[in-house]
Amino acid sequence: MEVVTHIPEKGEKTQYEEHLASDRSSEEFTWTEEEETAVRRKLDMYIIPLTTFLYLLCFLDRANVGNARIQGMAKDLTLVGVRFNWVTSIFYIIYMFVEVPSNIVLKLIGPRFYLPLLVVGFGVVSMCTAFVKSFEHLLTARAFLGIFEGGVMPGLAFFITCFYKRQELYLRVGIYVSAASLAGAFGGLLATVLARIPKWGADSMPIHTWRNIFFFEGLITIIAGGLAPLLMPTTPSNTWFLTPRQRRIAYERLVSKAGADENEKLEFHHIKRSLMNINNYICAFGFFLINITVQSISLFMPTILNDLGWTNTKAQLYTVPPYACAVVVAILVAFVSDKTNRRGIYLAAFSLLGISGFCILRWASDPNVRYAGVFLITLGAFPGGPGFLSWGMNNAAGPAVRAVSSAYIVTLGTAGGVLATWTYRVKDAPKYHTGHTINLSAQVAVLILTLCGIAYCNWENKQRDRGKRDHRLNGLSEGQIKDLGYRHPDFRYIT
Repeated sequence: MEVVTHIPEKGEKTQYEEHLASDRSSEEFTWTEEEETAVRRKLDMYIIPLTTFLYLLCFLDRANVGNARIQGMAKDLTLVGVRFNWVTSIFYIIYMFVEVPSNIVLKLIGPRFYLPLLVVGFGVVSMCTAFVKSFEHLLTARAFLGIFEGGVMPGLAFFITCFYKRQELYLRVGIYVSAASLAGAFGGLLATVLARIPKWGADSMPIHTWRNIFFFEGLITIIAGGLAPLLMPTTPSNTWFLTPRQRRIAYERLVSKAGADENEKLEFHHIKRSLMNINNYICAFGFFLINITVQSISLFMPTILNDLGWTNTKAQLYTVPPYACAVVVAILVAFVSDKTNRRGIYLAAFSLLGISGFCILRWASDPNVRYAGVFLITLGAFPGGPGFLSWGMNNAAGPAVRAVSSAYIVTLGTAGGVLATWTYRVKDAPKYHTGHTINLSAQVAVLILTLCGIAYCNWENKQRDRGKRDHRLNGLSEGQIKDLGYRHPDFRYIT
C-alpha cells in the first residue's frame, strides 16, 4: 500500500489549515493511495457530470441556430446572402473579448454562483430568441448570447483544474468538452421533436417550428442554471460532499504536486507570465485551427446534409451518428492520453482523420461517400479541442497563471470560430469547395503545429535536465520560488 506524505514547509500557512487547525494531530499528514482514489472518484461523481451538463447546454444554445435555419428561420427572417454568416459571426466576435475578463472575475469571486449566473443568462437570451422578428433582432440576440457564453468554457475548464492533478486533467476536460459532440447529436434529435410542436402562443407572436427550438431549449437551460449552485463546490477544501478528512486530502494532494496555494491571489505578474508562455501560444493557435472545423461543422452540418438532397428531417436526424461516435472517441482518446501522460502525439494522429474527411468532402460526389467523410471529420477534430486546452493548462502552473492561460487559449481559439462562420456561404452550395478547402488546410496546419509543440516541449525539458534554467532561483525568497510555477527549473512540460 503506497502512503502519500505532505510535510508543510516552514512558515507555510493556508486558509484551509487555519480552518482545520484544531484537527491536526501532528505536523505530518499522510493518506493512502486508496483514500486518494476514493476522493478522486467522489469528485468525478459530482464535478464531471455537472460541468459536462452545463457545457452541453452552452453548446446546445449556441449551435441550435444551425438547426433552426433549415426549419424555416432563414425564410421567416429573410436570411439571404451572407446574413446567416453575420448572425453566427457576431456571437464569436463578442465571445472572444469576454473570456479573459470573465475568468479574472471568476478567480476573484469564485465559481459557485458566477458560473450558474452565466448559464441562466444565456438561457434567457436563447428563450428570447424565439420572439425575434427580423435579421437585426436576431443579430442583437446572438451578440448578447456571446456576452454570457464567453465565460463558460474557460470558466469550467479552470474550475476543473482546481480539483485535479496535471495527469488527470485531459480525461476530465475531454469528457466535459465532449459535451459539444453530445450537444450536436442531441441537438439534431431535439430540434426535430421541438419543431413538430403545434403552433401556440399569442396571435401577435405565435411560437412554432424553429421558434420552439429556441424557447424550450432556453427554458431548460434557465432551470438547470438556477439549480446548479446547489451542487457546485467552491474549492477542494470547501467541498460539501467530502468528509473533513477527504477535503484535506483533496487539498493536500494538489499542494504536494503544484506547491501553490489554491487561494493564490491573481496579480499582474501572473497575467504577464501567462502571456510569456510559448506553450500557451502553441495550444492557442492549435485550438484556433481546430475551432475552425469544430464550429463550422457544428453550425453548418445540417445545411451541408440538407444540400446533399436530403429532406429537412432526414438532415437533422443524420447529424446524430457522427456526433455520437465523436463523443465516444474523444473520451477514449482523453483516457489513453492521461494514462500515457502524452498530449501531442494523439492530436497529431487524429488530425490525419480530419484531413482524410475533408479530402472526401472536397473531391467526392456520391452523397453516401461524402457523409462518410463527415464521420471522419468529427472523429478527427472533436478530440482536438480538449486536447489543446488540457495541454495548455497542464503546462501553465500555478492556479492564477492557469486561470488566465485557460481563458486566453480559448479566446485566441475562438477567433477560429469567427473564421468558421464564413467558411460555408450560400453562393458556394451545394459543393462548398471553399469551406472544405479552408478546413482541409486547417487540419494540415494542426498536424504541423502539433509536431512543433512536441519538439519544443522536449527541447525545453532537456534544457532543464541540463541545469540551464537553475539561474531562475538565484536571489529569490521561498515565496518567490513557489510562485515561479511553470518557470521553476524542476517543472517539466507534458509533451
